[in-house]
Parts: sequence; C-alpha cells; structure tokens
Amino acid sequence: MTARRTLLLGLGALALLGAGHAHGAFREARRQSDSRLFGQGSVIETRAGALEYAVAGEGPALMMIHGTGGGFDQGLLFAAALRRRGFRIVAPSRFGYLGSAFPDDASPARQADALVDLLDHLGIDSLPVVGGSAGALTAAEFALRHPERCTHLGLLVPAANLTDRDPVEFGPVQRMLVGAVLGSDGAFWAMTRLAPGQMTRTLLATDPTLLSRVSAEERLRARTILDQIFPITRKIDGLRNDGFWAGSPSRTDYPHIAVPTLILSCEDDLFGTAETARLLASRIPGAELTVFPDGGHIWLSHDVEIADRIAGFVRGAG
Repeated sequence: MTARRTLLLGLGALALLGAGHAHGAFREARRQSDSRLFGQGSVIETRAGALEYAVAGEGPALMMIHGTGGGFDQGLLFAAALRRRGFRIVAPSRFGYLGSAFPDDASPARQADALVDLLDHLGIDSLPVVGGSAGALTAAEFALRHPERCTHLGLLVPAANLTDRDPVEFGPVQRMLVGAVLGSDGAFWAMTRLAPGQMTRTLLATDPTLLSRVSAEERLRARTILDQIFPITRKIDGLRNDGFWAGSPSRTDYPHIAVPTLILSCEDDLFGTAETARLLASRIPGAELTVFPDGGHIWLSHDVEIADRIAGFVRGAG
C-alpha cells in the first residue's frame, strides 16, 4: 500500500469518528490526554503573559526546553534519563503550547527573556539549559542574552536555518499529511493509528524502520513522543511559530555565545540537524560536538548515551 493511499484511507476513516468504536476510542484518547496533563503543570505570569511549566525530580536544577509539537510534558520526557541521574528538571511550555501564552512577539529571544521570570519565580540563580529540536533556538538565545543565568548550554538535534535554506523539505505526501492533521485532533488521532510509520517519518523525522532494531523501551519512548503531540489543537500556534522561526534564516548571534556548549545530533535525522550541528559547532566558540551515526530526530537507541553525555558535561566530566 502506498503512503498516499494510506493517507487517503486514514482521512476517509475520520468519518468513523461520528459513530461506533472509533468515536469511543477517540473520546477515550482525549480523556487520557487530559488526565495525563491535569495537575502536572503550573502557570505563572511573565513579561510575555502566561507561562506554563512543570518541575520533577530531586537534585541540581536543569532546564529542558521541548521541541515542536511538545509542551512541558515533552520536556519531562526528553529529560527522563537525566532525572534518573539526579537532576531536578524544569520543563516550560514554550509560546503557543498548552497553557502558555502566544504573544505578538513570539520570537525565541522573547521566549528566552520570559524564562528569566520563571527562574526568578523558582528562586534559581542559574542552571544548565538544554533545548531539543526547535527548543534549541530558545536555549541558544537564553545563553546569549542571559549568560549569568546559564551555566551550560545543550543543543539537542538543533533545528535552525543557518544556510538561508529551510533544512526541512517535505515531499507531496508529507505536505498532504501535515495539512490534514494540523489543527484537527480527529485527523491526528486517526493517522497515528492507521499510518504510524508515515507519522514517525514526517513529524518525528525518523526512519520508522529503525523501530524494529531498537529495544522495546525505545519503541515505547518513540510512541510516547508521537502520542504526546495529541491534542494537536492545543499546540497549533506553537507549531506554526516553530515552522516560521526554524525555517527562516537564524537571527541568533551564535559566535557571541560565551557559556560552555554541547551539541548533539544524529547523522540520519530527516530534519537535517547533523549539518546544522556541525555549523553551530564551527560558530560557537569552544563548542563540543557529538553526531551519532543513526537514531533519527528522536535519537533512537542513544537516549542513555545522550543523558550520560549531558550529565558528564554539566558536572565537569565532559
């Protein structure tokens, strides 16, 4: 079955949401999503409006800034292995995601400034800041604009346009898929059930065939990242904002980042972050770079290695 046919069948299946088993399963997915998010996050007012965040774990604080399609829950998931290594994870929801505001100026720089208000609220003077995917744009701006609050910078599969060319290039089927699911919880839910491989390739920028070669734990992590995008309607502004800022030529003054920096990516990331990572390493003074040979945009089979690498780096053993 071709990807196009799978997609069309998936869209046709949306009609089933109005009756029977599919409607009940969709409603149950919404209930589980609401239950998962309820009570985990807190909201404060910042200079840019409401900012949602969650804190988990014990130990020295480390901020994990989520990527496209995420929220504080994705930040906690990205940092789960770091939490097990003795860090207290601070995970904000960026502009346009979940309970955070979407101000007129939703730039990475403005988001970085709002995160200072979060640290003030939590009574944290400074901490390591790690940004995954499009969250790396905000993390880099935070290190640049507020170096006194940022002890270390981590850029994980960093999404950025450093060549005046958007590194994300979708084919016709992928563009059709994104257009179908963007802004429709029903379409997103249906496609994650009917075409999970195509969704993994398109939204997670990871070759789905890798899933057959990794552990059950890693397959579950991949599925959780995909499922946590739901409900997509609570993230639509953030998704579109990320598409703009990650696809437009970067305005960040990377050569003036003065905090210790670690950059991590995977060679086969379908969003092209390996090339971006190398360019960033050449621009940020003293940056350390590791590019894994495989793993895709969600670094399959390297979650433990990446956590160890980040932990060692911020603790002075990297």
